[in-house]
Amino acid sequence: MANKIKILLVEDDHNLGFVIQDQLKGEGYDVIFASDGVEGLKKFNDHPVQMCIFDVMMPKKDGFTLAKDVRKVNREVPILFLTAKNQTEDKIEGFKVGADDYLTKPFSTEEFLLRVKAILRRVQLIESEDLETKYSLGNIEFDSEDYKLKYADGEEQSLTKKEAKILLLLVQNLNKVLPRDVVLNAVWGQDDYFVGRSLDVFITKLRKYLKPDESVKINNIHGVGFKMTIGDE
Repeated sequence: MANKIKILLVEDDHNLGFVIQDQLKGEGYDVIFASDGVEGLKKFNDHPVQMCIFDVMMPKKDGFTLAKDVRKVNREVPILFLTAKNQTEDKIEGFKVGADDYLTKPFSTEEFLLRVKAILRRVQLIESEDLETKYSLGNIEFDSEDYKLKYADGEEQSLTKKEAKILLLLVQNLNKVLPRDVVLNAVWGQDDYFVGRSLDVFITKLRKYLKPDESVKINNIHGVGFKMTIGDE
């Protein structure tokens, strides 16, 4: 496999997680592992992945809630749920929050890998080399991989990792309202008052960095979140 497909695996059972990682790596996939939902959301926003595999019952943030958070910022990435539950209502809930498939534990290696391949075929996988990392914000270029803004006059502004992550979330949701809690959980892994104040400081900094092009705006949506617009939207 020339360009390894990145899969995010979130599973709180470390032994099972190790086995699943080993199975996926044996098929040539690149696996990013997290052991709870909060860590999983942070890693989802840290790494461009082509597929997610979530356990349902997890500490801090369960698989359904994690899937809802992922769907707020990415409606396309396929999600496979792994669960010990086998009740119809649980499967219905999984599909309601955006699951592509559902696999009940215990499962065979063969069935698991076939489900993964079938999902990736269905979504006509985009290889990692095609993932977008450069965005035009008016006359400013944002490089999300190098954490840089490049201006029309040739000047550059380096961003911190958190600044770049927040800006990327805004860009990926251009002209849409991005909820505060999604940003806070994605970047800090929590959404309490203190990190909320930190987010406001970061938004102020980003507005300053984007000021050379007055058409690029980050608007506060009172009580909800932020909305990035470019031009006369």
